Amino acid sequence: MKTLELKTNIMCGSCIAKATPSLNEAIGEGSWRVDTQSPKKILSVTSDKLSEEEVIKAVEKSGYKAEKLS
Repeated sequence: MKTLELKTNIMCGSCIAKATPSLNEAIGEGSWRVDTQSPKKILSVTSDKLSEEEVIKAVEKSGYKAEKLS
C-alpha cells in the first residue's frame, strides 16, 4: 500500500461530514483521513490503485479542492 498526501481546503468536522460520502465512494471507507489540525489540512489516502489525479477529482466532486503538497 502507498500513501498519498494532498493539501485540501477541508477545514473542520462539518466539512469532513460533507465530503465523506464522495470520498468513501471513490477511495473507500477507512482508506482516507483529513488532518484538520495541520495548516495545510492534509488528506492522507492509503491505496495501491488510485493516482493523485483520481483523488483530486474525488475531492473536487465533494465540493472541495485538493492539490499536491509543495
